Amino acid sequence: MKKSLPNVVYIFADQWRRDAVGFMGKEPVLTPRIDQFAEQSLCFEQSITCTPICSPHRASLMTGKYALSTGVYTNCKLGLTIGLEQSEVTISDALKQADYATAYIGKWHLDCPEQNFELLPRSGARDWDAYTPPGAKRHQFDYWYSYGTYDEHLTPHYWQDSEEMIQIDEWSVKHETDMALQYLDSVQESNEPFALFISWNPPHSPFDLVPDSYKKLYESQSIEPLPNVVIRDPFLVHTGEEVAGGASVWKQMIADYYAAITGIDEQFGRVLDKLEQLHLTDNTIVVLTADHGELMGAHGLVAKHSWHEESIGVPFMIRYPQQIMPARTRCVLNTVDIMPTLLDLIGLDIPSSVQGQSMISHILDEQQGRPDDEWAEVAYISAFPGQMAAIERFQQHGLNHLHYGWRGVRSRSFTYVVDKGYTPDSPVQRLLYDLRSDPLQCSPLHLDHAKQHPVSEKLEQYLIAYLKMTNDEFDPQA
Repeated sequence: MKKSLPNVVYIFADQWRRDAVGFMGKEPVLTPRIDQFAEQSLCFEQSITCTPICSPHRASLMTGKYALSTGVYTNCKLGLTIGLEQSEVTISDALKQADYATAYIGKWHLDCPEQNFELLPRSGARDWDAYTPPGAKRHQFDYWYSYGTYDEHLTPHYWQDSEEMIQIDEWSVKHETDMALQYLDSVQESNEPFALFISWNPPHSPFDLVPDSYKKLYESQSIEPLPNVVIRDPFLVHTGEEVAGGASVWKQMIADYYAAITGIDEQFGRVLDKLEQLHLTDNTIVVLTADHGELMGAHGLVAKHSWHEESIGVPFMIRYPQQIMPARTRCVLNTVDIMPTLLDLIGLDIPSSVQGQSMISHILDEQQGRPDDEWAEVAYISAFPGQMAAIERFQQHGLNHLHYGWRGVRSRSFTYVVDKGYTPDSPVQRLLYDLRSDPLQCSPLHLDHAKQHPVSEKLEQYLIAYLKMTNDEFDPQA
């Protein structure tokens, strides 16, 4: 039994948007190894994240459940006791039950910050960071080389099985790849199948913290903004914060962002080479993806947390030579679908707690030439007020902040969103985007009611069903 199960290498970067990769042909970023991998893989051209922010995505990835269902509706941060519960059934729990060796390397960001409970934790964790000790919080990952969240990419730190912080003077992606290659060497002789998760923090901001060797590749390039980019000073985060802007700032940000992705490309190639060297390629499922995107000036916004494609759209490539035909697919893959799809592909039972669905039948339908169905997958997307100041404003008005923010659905050709904002007095917006005629989302249809358009009327029924599934009291019709 053990010998027949495929290995899994699941790699995800942080804040890497779907189109920022060479083979998509939309942005001038250099990714030769990823482009080659894409030719061997099933590439989801419409993969999205259900809640476009770090901790919620990670909780949904691990559990196959939506943000409100996991309780991780915003980042694990100071002031909020939010984290992935030990009682949740995760993909690592399911794999361990099937006798997999399990490993996690890199950013975790699913534990409540230690400074919520202790001013000076012995681990040295500060601000939003946290050391995850051995035990139930690790959800049966055997090998652990990780940290909570820490954005000093050129001087990262980690913890293993003690509170002793391991400080490194090297770009985090390079170092984590080194550790992953060591793990592959150590585990390849075992009779057990293995599942290795690698979580790279770049190209997450600060964008300039990337080795000069990658930056130099873009020094002579003149990168032009896409038509939906609004250069302003300051830029805005969707939740209202201001970030330094202007044309020169944007040009440096985008060049550094691409440089980090090119660096990721090289390190990803090292992982592929190691699998080939160890004769593991044919029996290993390899996934390359991200937790969410980066707006990078689209609509005058930076960072994430909005419903726009630059924010919710992520690359997703999966290679498994024994069962998956290389192709591109229009199937809308959501975060919650990843766990059931992988377990189904392996041949393992999907836990009853999972709210997503396996995409295997959708993929087979498409590859067998069945007609494109607009409503085959209608994915749920959401975001909630999570800044402490915003939460306190709602509390002062006697309101539950979890009933605000925005909710939406994304089909193959449309995005429908109801936005109630991040303050008690925010005006309600109801927006419908036709992604066929307006892929850059510059001209949404503004609606007073969903029934004003047949597509929004249909999509609102999907939205209401998802709200009921997640016990969400957000009222799209109010």
